[in-house]
Amino acid sequence: MTRIVLHDYFRSSASYRVRIALNLKGLAYDQHPVSLVANEQQSPEYKALNPQGFVPMVEIDGERVTQSLAILDRLDALVKEPPFVPSDPPGRAHVLALALTIACDIHPLNNLRVLRYLKNELGQPQEAVDSWYRHWVAEGLAALEALSAPQAGAFLYGDTPGMADICLVPQLYNARRLDAPLDAYPTLLRTEASALAIPAFAAAHPDAQESAQ
Repeated sequence: MTRIVLHDYFRSSASYRVRIALNLKGLAYDQHPVSLVANEQQSPEYKALNPQGFVPMVEIDGERVTQSLAILDRLDALVKEPPFVPSDPPGRAHVLALALTIACDIHPLNNLRVLRYLKNELGQPQEAVDSWYRHWVAEGLAALEALSAPQAGAFLYGDTPGMADICLVPQLYNARRLDAPLDAYPTLLRTEASALAIPAFAAAHPDAQESAQ
């Protein structure tokens, strides 16, 4: 039996993606919490495993895989069903573009380490940090709404969940935590509702984690 260990933090949106993916694939895993608040990701012990000092990281029978989208791709190779990206090249490219809009364009600008740097090293007041967050979330989600709406069904692409939806749900969770307005994105909100009705998504929610603080 394949042994999977997930190193994650319950509120990390990238970690949330991987929990959803593991659940959708029906893969059992051991969870090793890494507190970002306590900077445990920067400990020598953790950085010996993952030199980047980020979560999530998975160990699959000892093989270490970092970066959430790389992990999703690895899980797709490990268990074929359900697939996270379509098999047809146009559909695959479209879903990857939607997922990367979140993972590369929205999320990095609003990562905890970026927000901490704005506040601590650059001396920005919390109001300015929150404004930064909401600006980049609004810009990214507006683009995602426009990109996804023409081919969306119950999910961002058709009627089955895939990589883009796995990225979307955690991003909307984080947006709500910082009171980012979401009413302008009906396609995204409809997709989120469809996803959260699936047990694999619901069980991955931060509030459902034993390490939730």
